[in-house]
Amino acid sequence: MRLIPKRPARAAQRIARDLSGVAAVEFAMILPLFVTLGLVGTEVAYMATVNMQVSQIALSLADNASRLGQTDNSAVTPTVTETDIDSVMSGALTQGNSIDLGTKGRIILSSLEYDDSTGKQYIHWQRCRGTLARNSAYGDDDRNNGLGSTPIAGVGSSTTKITAASGSAVMVAEIYYDYDGIFSNFLPSTPVFRQEAIFAIRDDRNLTPGVTGGGGHSDCG
Repeated sequence: MRLIPKRPARAAQRIARDLSGVAAVEFAMILPLFVTLGLVGTEVAYMATVNMQVSQIALSLADNASRLGQTDNSAVTPTVTETDIDSVMSGALTQGNSIDLGTKGRIILSSLEYDDSTGKQYIHWQRCRGTLARNSAYGDDDRNNGLGSTPIAGVGSSTTKITAASGSAVMVAEIYYDYDGIFSNFLPSTPVFRQEAIFAIRDDRNLTPGVTGGGGHSDCG
């Protein structure tokens, strides 16, 4: 039987007992896991922040739209003009500049009203901004306005739908946003956020003519 020389054998024993590199090896093994968890955590936090920002923009838009005409001091009940709508829509786009809402999103503002002749809820007018191709979840102000074969029971995500009373209107703001993320490779698919906000109008408003004036830049076509 051939014996291993003493010196190589002692060297092998010293190497086997040497634990000085264990921490470095373990760190190298778990580093990819920690980096992945850190990146995923950052992505999830940013996603939640953007989704909340979209929600806040929807709330501001619906609130501002519900106040249109409040500053009108004339004796005539005010109407909503194309200029009024453009102003609140532009404000929403400005709020969303940091997330590029104008090119990655779609803003839809609808006026839900009550039709006295039929007793139905219907969308009297609807305006949009943003280049993302999305439609309202409730219909439009044309053939799908609620007065045709497809009625609108109300708006809102809860089981109790919100409806407009006779002589009043409900401003419905819907915002869609195409989220591409910070680290898009971690996302199995690109999510599209949808947030909505609903406010009843705050003051008297002449609803009969719908939107008055011309030259608006918020057409949904």
